[in-house]
Amino acid sequence: MIDGLAVVDKPAGWTSHDAVARCRKIFGQKRVGHSGTLDPDATGVLLVGLGRVTRLLRFLTVLPKCYVGEVVLGASTTTLDAGGDVVERFDMTAVTESAIQRAAAAFIGDIEQIPPMVSAVKVGGRRLHELARRGEEIERAPRPVRVDRFDVAATAEVGVFAIEVNCSSGTYIRSLAAD
Repeated sequence: MIDGLAVVDKPAGWTSHDAVARCRKIFGQKRVGHSGTLDPDATGVLLVGLGRVTRLLRFLTVLPKCYVGEVVLGASTTTLDAGGDVVERFDMTAVTESAIQRAAAAFIGDIEQIPPMVSAVKVGGRRLHELARRGEEIERAPRPVRVDRFDVAATAEVGVFAIEVNCSSGTYIRSLAAD
């Protein structure tokens, strides 16, 4: 049995559970866990504990996170990301980079954030994404999160902004972008 920590570059299309299942197979281990869920469409580092190291994952889960990505203005989707169905469109032609930067700066510090319906958050013992798949939407309590950095820069594509966010565990970047 291996006791250790694997740094996995999770590809888009995989759930965090898929990455854990792959590690179980590769390392031939039953006791495998991850340090925090990444959205299926997200790519990035997923820390995977093997064997007795899984007990230490709770100390990694609470550490601050850094996310790099793109925000596309002008549409709202059912999932708050590019994978959802568009439910509303907005004219964003008058929105400037400096206006987006000011909006992002308003989220710096301790804030309350409502988790998206399509998320791994449990309410009443059931994951929100399971309810959302059945077409149910329920009231979600805001959760305290902290944003230490929210940098925004225009890209070559109109209405698309590059972002870099340093934040607490449990922060949903999709929700920041939607807000």
